[in-house]
Amino acid sequence: MASSITSSFQTSNLRSVFLGERNVLCLSSVPVTRVGFLRKTIECKDSRIGKQPIEVPSNVTITLEGQDLKVKGPLGELSIAYPREVKVERDESGILKVKKAVETRRANQMHGLFRTLTDNMVVGVSKGFEKKLQMVGVGYRAMVEGRDLVLSLGFSHPVRMTIPEGLKVQVEENTRITVSGYDKSQVGQFAASIRKWRPPEPYKGKGVKYADEVIRRKEGKAGKKK
Repeated sequence: MASSITSSFQTSNLRSVFLGERNVLCLSSVPVTRVGFLRKTIECKDSRIGKQPIEVPSNVTITLEGQDLKVKGPLGELSIAYPREVKVERDESGILKVKKAVETRRANQMHGLFRTLTDNMVVGVSKGFEKKLQMVGVGYRAMVEGRDLVLSLGFSHPVRMTIPEGLKVQVEENTRITVSGYDKSQVGQFAASIRKWRPPEPYKGKGVKYADEVIRRKEGKAGKKK
C-alpha cells in the first residue's frame, strides 16, 4: 500500500529563501480528465425594423438581379448590393421584403440595416431628402454662385464649396441654407461639411447649426469683484 502511494506522488523539497522553512511540493502522476463545456445555442430574433415591408410607389421602377437592386424614380437612380447574410424579395403587389438568408448574429445585424438603406433609396428617388441649416452671427452669410456655395464666416477670406452632382442648395435671407437631393447619405454628408467650418459655440450660439439643433448654452466667466 505504501509503495503504491509513493509511486503516484513525487515529493520535492523546496527551501524558502527568506524564512528558511522547508516546504513540500507534491506532484501527482494520476491523469486528469478533461472538463467539458456545454455550448449554448444563440437564438437570433428577427429585427423589428427588418421585418417591416417596403411599399414601392407607382412612379418607382425596381430591378432585382440576384443580390443587386436598382431603384429608379423621377429624381434619380440608386443601386445597392446586398451581402450574403440577407436577401430581398418582391411579391406580386410590388412590396419589397428584406429577409435573412442565414440564422447568425451578423445576419440579424444586417437585416435591419439593409432594410433601412433600401427604404431610404425608395423614398429618395420618389420624394427626396433635405437638410436645413441656420447661420447665426454678425456678418455671417451665404450665397450660391453657379455650382459653388460661398460662405462668409468671419475668416479673412470667404469659404467656397463645390456642390456635388445630384444635390441642390438654396439660400434664403442670406442665412438659411437648404441642402436637398435623392441620396440621403450624400445630403447629410454635405450638410455636415458646411457645419464643420464653423460649429456653433456654447456661449453666444454663433456658428452654423442645423435648423432643428438645440445648443446647450453656457454662462460666461464672471469678472472679479472689486
